[in-house]
Amino acid sequence: MDATKLRRAIARTPLAPVAAFPGRLARVARYDAKVLRTSARWLATSREHHNYTYELTQLSRQHLTWFVSVVCDVPVARVWGYLAEITGDAALRRHIEQATARSARRGLADRRVRYARRVGWYAIVRATRPAHVVETGTDKGLGSCVLAAALLRNAAEGHPGRLTSLDVNPEAGYLARSAPWSDVVDLVVGDSVTAIATLDRPVDLFLHDSDHSHAHERREFDAVEPKLAPGAVLLTDNVTTTGVLAEHAERTGRRFLAYRETPLDHWYPGDGIGVAW
Repeated sequence: MDATKLRRAIARTPLAPVAAFPGRLARVARYDAKVLRTSARWLATSREHHNYTYELTQLSRQHLTWFVSVVCDVPVARVWGYLAEITGDAALRRHIEQATARSARRGLADRRVRYARRVGWYAIVRATRPAHVVETGTDKGLGSCVLAAALLRNAAEGHPGRLTSLDVNPEAGYLARSAPWSDVVDLVVGDSVTAIATLDRPVDLFLHDSDHSHAHERREFDAVEPKLAPGAVLLTDNVTTTGVLAEHAERTGRRFLAYRETPLDHWYPGDGIGVAW
């Protein structure tokens, strides 16, 4: 009996799990070894302790591009162009590197600029041309800078807009305090739900990226709902953690789609973007 026939014969016996175990163990070991190598390299080279930054795999970027194309109903070639804009923005990249190096929080931040799924935020803002974007959860302001860069491009094409970024930490947003990006950013310190209630302009695009608990996320979407402009777009940056935006979309009669990113050479499995429109 040749090897193939022998394997097939064993597969039909009670010995099948035992015979398969070495191969299964080898596959798990290869996967775990890769994760351990990546994790060790990150521990040795990165300073980040949360809000990890990384590049996306090429396949993940392709999926993100099509995701934005479908949500915003624009040609995929245009979305690729938007991604090229933000990744090729040398002035923004240089600013982030220098501002990070000067920051009092530089001990917990990497100078290397990696936007991950935030390039999707940029493309959505470029495609929808919102007059007022509201972001909750500013942190150091990397995402705020990305959003501001999109608003500045829109303004140069005759579609001005502003970003209101909300965070409870008065030190948040240090990357978004320099011109020209600060020219279109209003940093607001305070509880996001309370701050949303005081907004005096309609919201065209809302991005939840603050407290990622189910209860708080739901409070934010409930609070912003009466503030939304017709046709507003809702985003959540923790779509892999809760189903809040999907539930909100169902309650309010909107469509919903989710994108899950795949980081390149990073131990973190990634997060994603949820959109309701």
